[in-house]
Order: sequence, then structure tokens, then C-alpha cells
Amino acid sequence: MNEWLAKIDAALVTSIAEALIYFIVGLILARLASRGIKRWSRHRFDVHRQLLMARVATYLVLLVFVVMGLNAIGFNLGVLIGAAGILSVAIGFASQTSASNIISGLFLVAERPFSVGDLIRVGTTTGEVLSIDLLSVKLRTFDNLFVRIPNETLIKSEVTTLTRFPIRRIDLAIGVAYKEDIKNVRQVLEQVAGANPLCLDEPKPIFVFLGFGESSLDMQFSVWVKRENFIDLKNSIHEEIKEAFDAEGIEIPFPHRSLYTGSVTEPFPIRIIDETTQSQ
Repeated sequence: MNEWLAKIDAALVTSIAEALIYFIVGLILARLASRGIKRWSRHRFDVHRQLLMARVATYLVLLVFVVMGLNAIGFNLGVLIGAAGILSVAIGFASQTSASNIISGLFLVAERPFSVGDLIRVGTTTGEVLSIDLLSVKLRTFDNLFVRIPNETLIKSEVTTLTRFPIRRIDLAIGVAYKEDIKNVRQVLEQVAGANPLCLDEPKPIFVFLGFGESSLDMQFSVWVKRENFIDLKNSIHEEIKEAFDAEGIEIPFPHRSLYTGSVTEPFPIRIIDETTQSQ
């Protein structure tokens, strides 16, 4: 009896050891497969597809060796598959949102509106894409915050990819006093853009007169810039325009208000009283 138990214990220990070896070998091979696919696809696909292919390969290799390890222990895979089928049905009813996110993730992979490393804006959130997973997309904002956005939200929302194209346009809203010459203002703005090395010559800057505001002549001046210089130009060109306007004597107005006392044309009378004279 003792010998029989000893044989059973020895067989069990051997099976467990064999299963552990399968698991360890599976982990090693999964990592090697992931690295190999990344190297192979580095110059063939974008970062997003590289990560996706590496993950699929990792999961497949792990699955094969996990099944082999369970088989070595003597686990009945038929029972496992049946239990997995029942469990998947239960999970399917309980996690419809997750299923929707997975389907949305597949649409994102197929459509490719953005890739890993792009800057995107979703609602009020703007950040760099860190990863595109089956359930969500991870972003890092400009103030170094980690944001997770479900794939279903991305499919249903308006997503702006800020780094999709190599150049971007900066629209500057400018107002000058009514006494200023619009042609002169336009000439000064074009000189500022021409002197700034970050402004592109092609496409050319755009000048648009928007109309007559409450206290200013409103206009829009748009310049083009490479996307990597967007912030630098946006910060510098405002300062340069202010300096050019000051040098040319162009007034940047502030809101004015007039008070009336019943008459349409006569303003509210103001009388200045000298406190020294009043006291005497």
C-alpha cells in the first residue's frame, strides 16, 4: 500500500514538474516570439500593428504550452472546454459593454484613424497615444496624466488626430482700432510672418477681414507651420505681432462703452469737480 502511494506521489510530482517546465518554456518562447515579430515587422508595419502582432503571437504561444502543461497533469481538456463554453455564455450576458469595446477595438484597428505616438483630441482630452488595446486606448496628456478611453467611446465620438499631416495652420484672431488702415495692417502682418523662420512660405499666410466688431476691426491671420514647431510658433508670433504694431503705431483697442441719458446722440454729461475749490 505504501509503495503504491509512493508511486502515485512520484507520478504526481513528475507530472507537476513537467507542467511547470512547459509553462516556463512557454513564457520564454512567447517572449522570443514577441521580440522576433517586432524585429521582423519594424520596417514593414507601423508601431500599432507591430504591437498587435507581437501580442497575438505571445498569447498563442502561451496558450499552446498551457494546454500542454494541463495535459501533462492529466487534466481533462474536454471538461475544460465545456466549462469554458458555459462560462463564456454567462460572461457574454454579463459583459455586453466589454464585448462592444472589443468590437470597437477591431474597427479601430481596421480603420486606423490614429497610431501609437500620435496626438489626438477626444472631447476635452488631448494627449499622446500610448497603446491601442482591445478594450481601450491609453493616452498621456500634456500635463503627464494617464487617461484610459474605452474603444466604444472613440467610435461614437469625434476624434481629432493632431499629428496626422506634416503641417498645421495657426489661426490668429486680431483686432485693431477703427482708425487704422487695413491694407497697412495686412502688410505688417505679412512682414512678421516672412521674418519668422518657423512660418512656411508655402502654403502662403492667409489674411481674412472678418467684419466690424463692437470696438475693433476684426480680422484673421493664418500661418502654416511644421507640426513639430506648432507650439513654438504659436508662442512667438503673438509677441512679434505686438512689437510690430507698437513700432508702426497700430492701436490694439479695448472695449468701449458710451452712456446716454434719453437722447440718442448726446452722451451722458460728466462734470469734474475740484475738491480744493469745493472746500473753499
